[in-house]
Amino acid sequence: MKISELKAGATNVELEGTITEKSDPREVITKYGKRLNVADAVISDDTGSIAISLWEDNINLVNVGDKVKISNGYVSEFKGNPQLSTGKYGKIEVVGKGE
Repeated sequence: MKISELKAGATNVELEGTITEKSDPREVITKYGKRLNVADAVISDDTGSIAISLWEDNINLVNVGDKVKISNGYVSEFKGNPQLSTGKYGKIEVVGKGE
C-alpha cells in the first residue's frame, strides 16, 4: 500500500516508508488516567507523507532517516488530518537504518 492511497478509516494498513520528521516525546494522560509517552513523526514514501504517532517503546525504536515497515496499522483523523497509527495490535519495525 502507498501513502497516497490512505484514507481515514483504513484498517490493516501494510506499508513501508522513511521517517522524515520526529518530535521530542511528551507525556499524555489517557482517558483512563494512565500516563504514556508519545512522539509525533512523519513517514514518507514516493507518493506522499502522513503523520504517525509513536507510543512508548516505539519512540526510541525509530529515528529520522530510518526505513520502516508498518504492519496492521490503521488511519484515523486528528484535527482534520489523516494520521497513521499502529495501535495495540499493529507493529512498526526498522528495515533499514538511516545515516
